[in-house]
Amino acid sequence: MPKKQISGEASFEIGVPFKLKEIGSRKVEKPLIIYLHGYNQNIRYFEKKMKPMMDLEAYHLFIQGPYPVYDSSRQKEFSKWGRAWYVYDGSQSLFLESLEKASSFLEKVIDQVRAEADVSRVCVFGYSMGGYLAGYFALSRSTMADEVIVAGGRIKIEVFDGKRDQAKHLNVLAVHGKNDTSVYPDPQRECIEVLASEGFNASFKLVNERHELTDAYLIESKKWLNNFGYVES
Repeated sequence: MPKKQISGEASFEIGVPFKLKEIGSRKVEKPLIIYLHGYNQNIRYFEKKMKPMMDLEAYHLFIQGPYPVYDSSRQKEFSKWGRAWYVYDGSQSLFLESLEKASSFLEKVIDQVRAEADVSRVCVFGYSMGGYLAGYFALSRSTMADEVIVAGGRIKIEVFDGKRDQAKHLNVLAVHGKNDTSVYPDPQRECIEVLASEGFNASFKLVNERHELTDAYLIESKKWLNNFGYVES
């Protein structure tokens, strides 16, 4: 029998890549658009998906989720594995704790980028899992964003009951597939209606798509961003 037993926790660090692309004239103040991919995706994949957005004159920041998703096929090298933004097992407390950790991570990356870039305003674009994070990040750190676009996700406004007034400057767009059976559109529509009733500039747009992120989502996003000074180069 062991005479002494010790248990506890220790920190473990892993490098997480990000990539910044500047489109348009250099040394000119321009918006920063932050892209948050979906579950089991990575920045290499998401950068290709976001190609229609790349004609906007802006800094385009792709950040990869910190949690690797194991490739059960064993066909991909580690750098090509998908990633996740947070841990979710059905527990809301774990979910929110994980969202907060991911948001803290995003904050550090964005601060690092803004120190080197002349940024006029900030948009956070998130798809699916990245959409849940985008909404949480924008409402929890409202001074760091001007626009937020959630595609195929839901903004968890209930987490911020009684605390949303400080974020009313945010412009919010929810783009959702009419035929999405992974994340149903009605709960997101209801969240947007609540935000609009509270004075947010919040819009809900249905596209004739499923959950998969297609150009239809991006066309609506670009059209909406044009209203806030995001222009094509």
